[in-house]
Amino acid sequence: MKATKYVAREPDAQGHIHYPDSEHAVWQTLIERQLKLLDGRACQEYLDGIEQLALPHDRIPQLGEVNRVLDATTGWQVARVPALIPFQTFFELLASKRFPVATFIRTPEELDYLQEPDIFHEIFGHCPLLTNPWFAEFTHTYGQLGLKATKEERVYLARLYWMTIEFGLTDTSAGQRIYGGGILSSPKETLYSLSDEPEHQAFDVVEAMRTPYRIDILQPVYFVLPELKRLFDVAHEDIMAHVRTAMQLGLHQPKFPPKAA
Repeated sequence: MKATKYVAREPDAQGHIHYPDSEHAVWQTLIERQLKLLDGRACQEYLDGIEQLALPHDRIPQLGEVNRVLDATTGWQVARVPALIPFQTFFELLASKRFPVATFIRTPEELDYLQEPDIFHEIFGHCPLLTNPWFAEFTHTYGQLGLKATKEERVYLARLYWMTIEFGLTDTSAGQRIYGGGILSSPKETLYSLSDEPEHQAFDVVEAMRTPYRIDILQPVYFVLPELKRLFDVAHEDIMAHVRTAMQLGLHQPKFPPKAA
């Protein structure tokens, strides 16, 4: 695990997390800026989830507010975690239908990008689609498989997660739309992902697992689902057989330069 300068905020005895006004202001800037960009770019299932969650604009939401909606729709919850957690903890949470949320928010200096997933990324980027049964089923299955996987298998599963839950696109009758939380919480990647600059590939489980990525750059390639329900179908395939196939075939050449030392 890498070190982080961020520290997750602890709840009080009543379970309420207190944030200073400056952090509420960061949330308001982020959510209002991003909502303006997502109309006509985010998939409808995500927009439906945003409507159901009814996230406040002027303050950081409490986890209990989010939990009430998720529990009523798909039986999911969010779970408070530190800034960074081990793979094992991550898979344990997903396998029990709990999505990890670090209770800190980025500083104004890192408004556009930070490597650690903060509460805006997790709540705004991912939680709306956890109201969708297809997405929720895939995420749950992913956690269950990750718990049983070897260290090497987990690396291939991580690529699948990156190319779907974090940076996935889907086709719709109106054109390509975004469902990946890493894109949905980033203004720059929202515009870039749907442009002609990156490569767009039809989604294939094995190909996604064989594709290297870097977390600190705009993605050079995005995988496009034929429809969001494809995630539900994948959840009922033998994903570990796909992992073994990907391991036998090996990784593709990276479509990006190596990270500078």
